[in-house]
Amino acid sequence: MRFSAFFLLVASPIACVYAQSSVPPAPQSGPDQPGPAAQAAAPQVAQQVSEAESLIAKADWKAAETKLAAWLATHPDDARALFDSGYAADAQNKAEAAEGFYGRAVKADPKSFESHLSLGLLLARLGKLDEAHPELAAATQLDSGDAGPALKARAWRALAQIDRETDPAQASADLLEALKLSPETPRDTLLAAQLAEAVNQLDAAEAAYRRVLAKDAKNPDANAGLGHVLIAQKKYPEAETFVRSALDQSPDDLTLTAELATALAAQDKGEALPLLQRLHQAHPGDENVTRMLAEVLTEAGETSDSDQLYSALLATHPRDAGLLIAHGQNLVRQQRYQEAFLAFQKATEFAPTDGDAWSGLAFAASKINQPSAALHALTVRSKFLPDNASTYFLWATSYDTLHDRVAAISYYHHFLEAAAGKFPDQEWQARQRLLLLEKK
Repeated sequence: MRFSAFFLLVASPIACVYAQSSVPPAPQSGPDQPGPAAQAAAPQVAQQVSEAESLIAKADWKAAETKLAAWLATHPDDARALFDSGYAADAQNKAEAAEGFYGRAVKADPKSFESHLSLGLLLARLGKLDEAHPELAAATQLDSGDAGPALKARAWRALAQIDRETDPAQASADLLEALKLSPETPRDTLLAAQLAEAVNQLDAAEAAYRRVLAKDAKNPDANAGLGHVLIAQKKYPEAETFVRSALDQSPDDLTLTAELATALAAQDKGEALPLLQRLHQAHPGDENVTRMLAEVLTEAGETSDSDQLYSALLATHPRDAGLLIAHGQNLVRQQRYQEAFLAFQKATEFAPTDGDAWSGLAFAASKINQPSAALHALTVRSKFLPDNASTYFLWATSYDTLHDRVAAISYYHHFLEAAAGKFPDQEWQARQRLLLLEKK
């Protein structure tokens, strides 16, 4: 069985990164944070600005703001003062004001590394990733000057976190650039594992997750990631053992519990169903858990209970083709073929390239005596999936119903060749029909 919903149980990577102080809530001078002292030295620094920077160094934000505001009133394009004002606002979590000052600083001096970097990091913290990306990219191309390579590496790392969502290969390249400038950190290793997993390099991902856990056995992201990879590799017994051990350390971890249920279900272990039921009771609003429970209930033959869950999900997501297909399959199992036909029909409208949707529509159409609809569905399906014994049988019976003798004979023979004794009832029917059709 497959658990596509499981992959969504892990929180958004970008949200996790910025929530875990990858980008601090407010700037503080240090080796990895731009501060006023990191600004490229101007030929002459105005006394008011210099005094404001001394106040900033003492974290006397209010006094610094007062001096900077007075200076900017008559020197509105002073890039250094604008950056310092943004820095002071950022330190006090005045995000909107900080964004405005940093933006003005960038316009006043487009070659300011610190202004681009600080604006990019702030926008990333605010979730404005599309706006953050060009600022960070600009910072990577500028001279970091006295700020040093560690800060430029930080820009590359922030870019990697953003790019991972849409372009894992580019994110890997970003990370490599960061590692040219500063030593690898455990967070880098974790990101490398996640990027390898994103491009299906599962062996590399597994190795990287294990390197993280060798140094930090309780790292929640690495534990969840390794469990995920082991399941993706179909190492279900190993995944079960590993995840059980991880759960001993974090018994309430939702992701690990879902992974254990996945590993158990893949091995057809009965423990999976009650585990998911308990998980669903504890988290009734978690749609991913609901999907998993619905799928396991289907596998257990509890199609009515399963379909109640799918119907509830469809009430919220009526255009979700995956839910419609699962709903249609449950209806077929309950021999509610007309309803199944409508469910699959909707699925093909919302996901016209999904071969499973067309498969279901063809089968349901055959059951409600609509051979032309079945043939149309099979024709479209063949663009996305190869034929198999089941579809050959549907082709044959549909043509047979429409009295297309030549096509029916051809597909009955295709079916018998593909079936090879695995479908005795249908094979008997096919042979009986061939005896009649070939006599004509």
